Amino acid sequence: MKTITVIPGDGVGPEIMETAMRILEQAVKYAGIVVASEYHAAGGAAIDKYGVPLPEATLQAARQADAILLGAVGGPVWDTVDPALRPEKAILGLRKELGLYANLRPIKIFPALAGLSPLKPERLTNVDIMIVRELNGGIYYGEKCEAKFIDGVEAAWDTERYSTAEVERIVRLALQTAAQRRCKVTSVDKANVLASSRLWRQTADLAATDFKQVELQHLYVDNCAMQLVLNPGQFDVIVTSNLFGDILSDEAAVLAGSIGLMPSASIGDGPGLYEPIHGSAPDIAGQGIANPLGMILSTAMMLRYSLQLPAAADKIEQAVEQVLSAGYRTADLYTPGFTKVTTEQMGKLIAEQLSGD
Repeated sequence: MKTITVIPGDGVGPEIMETAMRILEQAVKYAGIVVASEYHAAGGAAIDKYGVPLPEATLQAARQADAILLGAVGGPVWDTVDPALRPEKAILGLRKELGLYANLRPIKIFPALAGLSPLKPERLTNVDIMIVRELNGGIYYGEKCEAKFIDGVEAAWDTERYSTAEVERIVRLALQTAAQRRCKVTSVDKANVLASSRLWRQTADLAATDFKQVELQHLYVDNCAMQLVLNPGQFDVIVTSNLFGDILSDEAAVLAGSIGLMPSASIGDGPGLYEPIHGSAPDIAGQGIANPLGMILSTAMMLRYSLQLPAAADKIEQAVEQVLSAGYRTADLYTPGFTKVTTEQMGKLIAEQLSGD
């Protein structure tokens, strides 16, 4: 039996999680295993109930689970809380406490949705990218000052800091991932300006000497951002820092036509954490129009990476593609000529595909 900690979160999180759990139930039946789920609060919901974004009970349950499913956290209602208690601290805390130092974001184009991409179809040929983002270091975790007066002027700052050990382990993961794909890694930095990036580049070069079959290239982050638009098919695995990865992965997500489609996995020393990248979208919460596909595809990633059930993961991804090919669309994907469906209806359609196999 496998155990998972389920954190519905805030905004649209609970409704997309409900849909994903229906899909998970069908997928594990296919795999012939039992998965026990335990629900816990984090983010804004936890602040409202417990006064903190990441209660100890949630963290303890996450430590003991085989994997964690997270809906989304945050929203404007918590914008005025103490910065140390913001809902996003729940995600940062889980990553840090569980040693989740790598975020994997696959960027693939569903043929049925290619017309929704802002790029011309010819630029989407062979787009299959895995972005490997460092999660536990860099500017998000460096020393910071919220506000300080210097010579009568208020200032604030954040510090970018990386060690060779932090860079080496994330680059090695990227190289290992590429060795099972198309054997090409693009390491992204800003080594012409930043000292931390120069260390990053030097360390990446040293790590690559153990992977002779993998080609390693370096790009400055601004050039990479441009190349993702001009010729995204050139990339196989992209590895980069916490800040750069946060930005580039959201840019790349648009290639697929909607950020609502994109899953992610945070992996490392402890149980993996799986979540869509679209955020809590509080403006549409409770309306039944949220796109659950990012959450559903994150569940597939959980089956593949943490529960070692790749066949079940494949089944979910195939069911998603079949439903999209049949013309069903949530509101963010809808164009005239297709069939608009609610969050719940999309989940039911995918579950029917799974149960019909």
